[in-house]
Amino acid sequence: MPPASPLAVRLPELPPLAGVRLGAAAAEIRYHGRDDLVLVEFAVGTTVAGVFTSSKCPGAPVDWCRAALGGGKARALVVNAGNANVFTGRAGRDACLATAAATADLVDCPAKQVFIASTGVIGEVLPHEKLVSALPALHASLREDAWEMATRGIMTTDTFPKAATRTARIGGTDVRISGIAKGSGMIAPDMATMLCFICTDAKLPAAAMQALLKKGVDASFNCTTVDSDTSTSDTVLLFATGQAKHPRVPADGGAVLADFANALNAVLLDLALQVVRDGEGAQKLVRIEVTGATTARSAKRIGLAVANSPLVKTAIAGEDANWGRIIMAVGKAGEPADRDKLSVAVGGVWMARDGGVVPGYDEGPVVQHMKGWEVEISIDLGLGRGKSTIWTCDLTHGYIDINGSYRS
Repeated sequence: MPPASPLAVRLPELPPLAGVRLGAAAAEIRYHGRDDLVLVEFAVGTTVAGVFTSSKCPGAPVDWCRAALGGGKARALVVNAGNANVFTGRAGRDACLATAAATADLVDCPAKQVFIASTGVIGEVLPHEKLVSALPALHASLREDAWEMATRGIMTTDTFPKAATRTARIGGTDVRISGIAKGSGMIAPDMATMLCFICTDAKLPAAAMQALLKKGVDASFNCTTVDSDTSTSDTVLLFATGQAKHPRVPADGGAVLADFANALNAVLLDLALQVVRDGEGAQKLVRIEVTGATTARSAKRIGLAVANSPLVKTAIAGEDANWGRIIMAVGKAGEPADRDKLSVAVGGVWMARDGGVVPGYDEGPVVQHMKGWEVEISIDLGLGRGKSTIWTCDLTHGYIDINGSYRS
């Protein structure tokens, strides 16, 4: 394993969650000497929601999950690391079918209640025979407290395991929400390779879950970028086991889920920022706050133009207070902007305003701020009330080293 990112956060304690048993095993699909296969079994009656990549070249597991989602029920999740099962034609579809059928036999459910995700190299046929042969022993070893094993089992170029947990109340009853994620490179909005699996013991209708998940993803994963590349495999799945005893939730969710929604959003954002913190070669976490845009959509597109700019990201890596690159990125976004109303600040120090440098501007405090692990950029368009927050990381030589040797 590579050394952990300097931005890594400690893995939280993840207590057992009613209705969830999980585990990991070494199937040697690509890696040797480490777990690369994860199986999660859910209680009968578990409901599911999902959001997937916007890529027009999705992997076979994404197609499988999209089709399975229509049933609204889940009994198992199978995830492998090292091979994305993307651009593999009929062999990819056959791998999903064989995996789902074998898992369905083990947990006694229809194959369409088995969800599948894969991450790793694109264009190589998944040796699903290895996966399938490892499933029986893995199923026999499942337990309620194997969250850390599962979190590590889905990693590829990640340098640290990613998990988050929160509690919420539904009608006076406490429920838990716990999630794990993997991602380090090929991370961009539109389902900012990125996998995320969240479980709750709440009893929720699939339709209500879907609405909450879509909204939460838009404000978290879809506001992050590492390298502007949208993966073929991005998947976020939310499973509700229904083991908690709380008042019935209506099909549309309603006000009873207000606290649950807040807690779910907190888990999603926590995991999304952990992915950015583990950006390949990253040394700094960058928060870009855009205000004064004509619309929120415009603010988001401007923020992403700045976050995805190699010139901005390398300046941050070099701790260079080159605010001209930020101005450049705003101007190239294709969104309404007025040079003479635009303001830019880094670390709370306003550098540019009203079409020029701020009189008496002192670069010293900005340079000092940029030497830290976290960098704050503020952009005010001065045109309206639209605002958005985007998170990214710097671009270092480490990114080239990792991706230049990814398959070797």
